Amino acid sequence: MTPPARTQAAIELLDQIIAAARESGAAADTLIARYFATRRYAGSKDRRAVRDLVYAAIRKAGDRPENGRTAMLLVADADPEVAATFDGSTHAPAPIAKDEPRARAGVAPQWLSKALRASGLDGAALTDLAGRATLDLRVNTLIADRATVLAALPDAEATAHAPDGIRLPTGTNVEALPLFNEGALEVQDEGSQLVGLAMQAKPGERIVDLCAGAGGKTLALAATMKNEGVILACDTDRNRLARLAPRATRAGATIVESRLLNPTREIEALSEWAGRADGVLVDAPCSGTGTWRRNPEARWRLTPDRVSRLQSTQQQVLSVAATLVKPGGALVYIVCSLLDAEGTDQVTWFLNAHPGWTTEPLSLPAGAKHGHGVRLEPGRDGTDGFFVARLRAAC
Repeated sequence: MTPPARTQAAIELLDQIIAAARESGAAADTLIARYFATRRYAGSKDRRAVRDLVYAAIRKAGDRPENGRTAMLLVADADPEVAATFDGSTHAPAPIAKDEPRARAGVAPQWLSKALRASGLDGAALTDLAGRATLDLRVNTLIADRATVLAALPDAEATAHAPDGIRLPTGTNVEALPLFNEGALEVQDEGSQLVGLAMQAKPGERIVDLCAGAGGKTLALAATMKNEGVILACDTDRNRLARLAPRATRAGATIVESRLLNPTREIEALSEWAGRADGVLVDAPCSGTGTWRRNPEARWRLTPDRVSRLQSTQQQVLSVAATLVKPGGALVYIVCSLLDAEGTDQVTWFLNAHPGWTTEPLSLPAGAKHGHGVRLEPGRDGTDGFFVARLRAAC
């Protein structure tokens, strides 16, 4: 592919990504993979170059653009080489017209930027949300230790904060690593590893991971508990939860049980756990504002109404979790969001709705106190963004 053809391909992909964001369709990575699956003539350098152009445009456009061309023009404005590819030749985008409209540059839609600023993020912290993510992994201590893994992987380095974290160069094919296939490694952002530590799980305890998804934090808990005790991993998404069993087998996590829940009927399905869990982890569904480094187009999908619906879901899940914790037990609330409406404000709501519960101070290797808990930020901590709080049930 010529440079102009790469730019045109990026514009076509952006058109698809914008439509998918508007219609709650497939993620950008999925659309890019589908696009090149039908274009075998594109070599690896072509695919990488087009992907880089696509994500450069996504990161520059704050509001969802009208179309891919208006987004790509933001890249052209900052890069003369890209601007030169708008030459109207075969398979190239048409020349740039005088005063041609551009997408609005920015970190996020204006309403969302305002909400993030109100949640305590300044301009620099907002800009960092649209940066590039690192490739972090957790060493599975049921199988290996970090020193051994680092010795075996010359390109790896220890993460700055998580005790079992390592970092590999972006683009590393993790699934091709023997250590990964042996179960010694799990892909997990350092921030995700850190907030999981707030559970303070101990060997022999009974823990519920109420929104387990594919089980990243579940497997970390199993390693912390040294495969002693019970972890019940739950979710309402069958496809996500189905990925946990093979991951647990590969990781040697033998204390994990899984249970598919019916939304709004969770308490009924978990009746035998009522008041018996030493701890419940609630990694709640959220806006994902802390993960834009990995999914930058996600900010184009958010609306005030969607955030409001997520808040309702978070409160419902927290109320379910409260019924499972034994007297004196712990509830850890996590969101990968930096909006106070989904973080510390939800803890305030919980404390008002559930008398007798209290918050406990958290001391994590990174992050800073924020409201009722601790917040991790991409720029300050070098991780995805998270809010985490630890609550204690009355004895």
